[in-house]
Amino acid sequence: MLPGIGTKTAQRLAFYLISQPEERVEKLARSMTEARKNVRYCKTCCTLTDSEECPICADRKRDHSQIMVVETPGDLAAYEKTGKYAGVYHVLHGAISPMLGVGPDDIRLKELMRRLEGDIKEVIVATNSSLEGETTAMYISKLIKPVGIPVTRIASGVPVGGDLENIDEVTLLRALDGRTQL
Repeated sequence: MLPGIGTKTAQRLAFYLISQPEERVEKLARSMTEARKNVRYCKTCCTLTDSEECPICADRKRDHSQIMVVETPGDLAAYEKTGKYAGVYHVLHGAISPMLGVGPDDIRLKELMRRLEGDIKEVIVATNSSLEGETTAMYISKLIKPVGIPVTRIASGVPVGGDLENIDEVTLLRALDGRTQL
């Protein structure tokens, strides 16, 4: 029933749980039930949190005039691991995908637009480099431009350790377009 867990993994997990002491399995079940009851969306950025506002939005040392828009809470976590971004986030919980029936109203764009009524100096679009991510990025850009807030897009290109001969043309062109001075 869980995404990313196939039959073999599910079977391995089931055998593991059956082999554990009953109180340990009950503790795991309670933890899962408590998480489901207590975890909610942050009232500001829509990430997952166990309080009304997530620790990032509650941190007044962060730059609240700069919002990075990401697709998932996992994307937010990946940027936080770098320790280099000092702004705040907005989590869309998806990307526009007409093929899958996901439109602009199905992701957290209304909440983002409400946030832009404050003192915002930049919106950084950090959606994936997939067709859906690019579609979402373009839609966000067209939505925000009339408001007058600068919209930027994260760079994409050659990954560290990547061999140029194994990289697709679109990625190579983006790397060329996004080049920086040495």
